[in-house]
Amino acid sequence: MVLAGEKLFRAKQIHEWLWKKGVGSFDEMNNIGKALQEKLKETFSFQRARIEVEARSSDQTVKFGFRLHDDKMIEGVLIPSGQRVTACVSTQVGCAMHCAFCATGQMGFIRNLHFSEIFDQFILMNQKAQEYYGNPISNIVYMGMGEPLLNYSNVMKSIDLLTSPEGQGLSPQRITLSTAGIIEGIRKLADADFKPGLAVSLHSADPKKRIHLMPVTEHNPLDKLQEVLKYYHQKTGERVTFEYLLLNGINDSQRDAEVLANYCRAFPVKINLIEFNATDSPFQQSEPENVRRFIQFLESRNMVVNLRRSRGKDIAAACGQLVKKQA
Repeated sequence: MVLAGEKLFRAKQIHEWLWKKGVGSFDEMNNIGKALQEKLKETFSFQRARIEVEARSSDQTVKFGFRLHDDKMIEGVLIPSGQRVTACVSTQVGCAMHCAFCATGQMGFIRNLHFSEIFDQFILMNQKAQEYYGNPISNIVYMGMGEPLLNYSNVMKSIDLLTSPEGQGLSPQRITLSTAGIIEGIRKLADADFKPGLAVSLHSADPKKRIHLMPVTEHNPLDKLQEVLKYYHQKTGERVTFEYLLLNGINDSQRDAEVLANYCRAFPVKINLIEFNATDSPFQQSEPENVRRFIQFLESRNMVVNLRRSRGKDIAAACGQLVKKQA
């Protein structure tokens, strides 16, 4: 800005308009003067995402289809719960993980999102949260389309903008990043003293079963994942959350629970058990009795277990259902 012949404070003003107020045009920056507005229009352009599709669930969950500047589509979700509103954001167009149970993985990987595109999802959904629920977004989960740790720099930059006092000023404790278990990415988080929560999509602690469900296991094996999660806990002091999708006859037996409990002995962990949400895959939801026995066994081992009920299933907004056909 100084090199462009402007005062240094103008850069601070523009930064505030972009990342604190989340404006979508230079015309909204009403304290920088018309001449500077025109100069910025000549040099830069906004490539903001826009909401193209909305779907509202009977449980008040809302799914959004965002059209990006290059005509690609991604999805995000708002999930209300009392005074709390959680936003689920995407980090990639498509996903390279190819998890057997996940619709997004069947899209394949198209491209990474820029940090501004991740930020845009928050800004646009925050406006909708206040309109629909009367409350702003209180929590953010990086659990939408894509693998966040394969877009590390953009994800970290977006978190910085969301938590910085010069940005949205959210508490890092209200943000959770979910990964399929990218070992080097988790190590980088540990070395960076990552403050938000870390969730790992595990789904089986049996190596043969997990590699069938999640091909990422081939290059990120369970024993190495266990080692890096132990390192993560030692470096940050934080408890990791395991996400475990219960699939009927696949990973919901007492033997599966035993293997999981043994795997978790290396570090403190919380386990979120997740209902399977119908996709085009052949899997089915676990029987209630299998779920009860699974929880009962883990609790008998003094483990922290939550059964997470799916939200937005009727609009394909639940875990594993996010998918967008590209133009």
